[in-house]
Amino acid sequence: MSLKGFKYCPGTLAVGFTTYSPGCLRNLFDGKKVSHYLPYESPQHNEEVAEQFLENRKRISISGVQEKLSLILEKNLLRLTKEGEQGTYILKPIPGDLKKVDQVPANEHLTMQIAKQVYGINTAANAMIFFKNGSPAYITKRFDVRKDAGKWGKEDFASLAGKTKDNAGDNFKYEYSYEELGLLIQKYVFAWRVEIEKYFSLVVFNFLFSNGDAHLKNFSLLESSKGDFLLSPAYDLINTRLHVDDTDFALDQGLFADEFKSEQYQKKGHPSIVDFKEFAVRIGIMESRIEKILSPFLEKQILVETLINHSFLSEPNKRAYLLMYHSKRNLLKA
Repeated sequence: MSLKGFKYCPGTLAVGFTTYSPGCLRNLFDGKKVSHYLPYESPQHNEEVAEQFLENRKRISISGVQEKLSLILEKNLLRLTKEGEQGTYILKPIPGDLKKVDQVPANEHLTMQIAKQVYGINTAANAMIFFKNGSPAYITKRFDVRKDAGKWGKEDFASLAGKTKDNAGDNFKYEYSYEELGLLIQKYVFAWRVEIEKYFSLVVFNFLFSNGDAHLKNFSLLESSKGDFLLSPAYDLINTRLHVDDTDFALDQGLFADEFKSEQYQKKGHPSIVDFKEFAVRIGIMESRIEKILSPFLEKQILVETLINHSFLSEPNKRAYLLMYHSKRNLLKA
């Protein structure tokens, strides 16, 4: 990827910046002036760096199939963590075994930025970052690490549902419904009426932006400064349909714990507004709130197209991403 002359902040995608904007630096790096280039060659092009990355991957305890590396910010320089160090950032280089693998970092970054900037979803701080040769990667700040170097309590929903590979098989994080997941929020979160609305918005967002990887381990509860648990910032949001022939929902049972499907869903094979309203009622959202929460997702959002155009996706993939958004919004409105 050639970065010469790019004109958008690699974090916020704001126009007029050739590196991270002040707002991005405050949000992601506590205001420190950090370069959008990593001090490493791409591991695909440097054997010594590849060895360092391999060693780092052995120590990181973040689940998931995509390669993740642990970084720490030392003064103004990001570097791989050493043995015994607590990383504060997660780096995701270009993965393997997918179509259009070089587009994955830009895809995740764009989807996360749309969630935050357009729909007000609380997301993990993130940005694009680049190896010395211009190869792109996605970087995100860990939200479970405290400033005193301790860690906040965090439980993903596979754990809350009591599902593991040992007791539920290889598919354990997919064998569930979003309705049941919502009921776990009622069970484990004291202020669940507030958090359930955030959860509902996230489920609608994942449908609208074709995130077919929103499984149990990609939702978590996070300890707050008051000692209670709330829905964690959203993470791992990505338009999976750019890379795989994906279904509408990651969870095998879809929205509902039973076989409910609206007439439109049965005809078209995709959920509509009727299904999402029924889902909202089932997970405990007050009926007077449902229309208000859904409204931004039903309306055409001009900022979505702006962010897509400013993103680091290739031109053909920008067009594909936008087309998918329009198609899903039409389904949602049906």
